[in-house]
Amino acid sequence: MLDTAPISKPGSERVTDGVRVSVWPTFLANQSDPADRRYVFAYRIRITNESNRAVRLKARHWQIIDADGHRKEVDGEGVVGQQPVIEPGQTFEYSSLCPARDQLGHHGGSVSLRVRSR
Repeated sequence: MLDTAPISKPGSERVTDGVRVSVWPTFLANQSDPADRRYVFAYRIRITNESNRAVRLKARHWQIIDADGHRKEVDGEGVVGQQPVIEPGQTFEYSSLCPARDQLGHHGGSVSLRVRSR
């Protein structure tokens, strides 16, 4: 379990087609080593279905860009080995880590949701 204590306001939040995605980033000083250019960040993602239809989380795409402009892309099916169905009014939440070469940079991306067939 990652120590990702909640911050009162998400670092980023967006609502698209009735699905709210909120992100809380946290710097993990105890896992970072600035002398070795290793900075570790945790992030907690909450996906809340505010629509009136069930959706399935099918895939994710993340871009990590450090202060020197080095880019890393992460693509895959689902998240943390799951492709959950999120019913109307329900929330799915997960945490993960992101190592970086610099303490400054940008981490952004998207999740792909499909309307669930009944």
